[in-house]
Amino acid sequence: MPEIALDRRRVLVVVVVLLVVLAVGGRLLSKPGRASVPPPVRVAAPARTAVAAPLFVHVVGAVRRPGLYRLSDGSRVADALRRAGGTTRRAQLELVNLAARIADGEQVVVPRRGSNVVAAGASAPSGQSGPVHLNTATLEQLDSLPGVGPVTAQKILDYRQEHGAFGSVDELDAIPGIGPARLAQLRDLVAP
Repeated sequence: MPEIALDRRRVLVVVVVLLVVLAVGGRLLSKPGRASVPPPVRVAAPARTAVAAPLFVHVVGAVRRPGLYRLSDGSRVADALRRAGGTTRRAQLELVNLAARIADGEQVVVPRRGSNVVAAGASAPSGQSGPVHLNTATLEQLDSLPGVGPVTAQKILDYRQEHGAFGSVDELDAIPGIGPARLAQLRDLVAP
């Protein structure tokens, strides 16, 4: 019988040694090695964007509550009309470009049926005079100005799209094809 006890002891020692080896090996394998994990990557915080200043627009004509309204940057004429309580039944909406972007300080005119008022962005009848508003004019309206062809008219629209609303007529000087002489010719025919 001593041989069986001796074999049991050997088996018990081998099992204990195996358990110790497995525990130590598992612990070593579970620890991340220095070369296996890359260092953490630092990501810069996103730059804060400047908060856009509110736009103020004057809504007049065939609307329920005409007045001065504060809108967020990127607003459209339709947003301004909604703030003014919507249009009346007499509004002639086909003369208003509801999709046009609003510029700060702009006046949105909603004409009444039967009136001779021309809304911003609508083409005026040939007998009607008045300045062409640079911030709301269409390509056709700009093209009709003396010395401004379709190419220069498109450059004016591109400039307006890229830089925002015109603050003054003098900004036309920044557009290629409009020099001091052309600017002097246009000064009485256009408005910001």
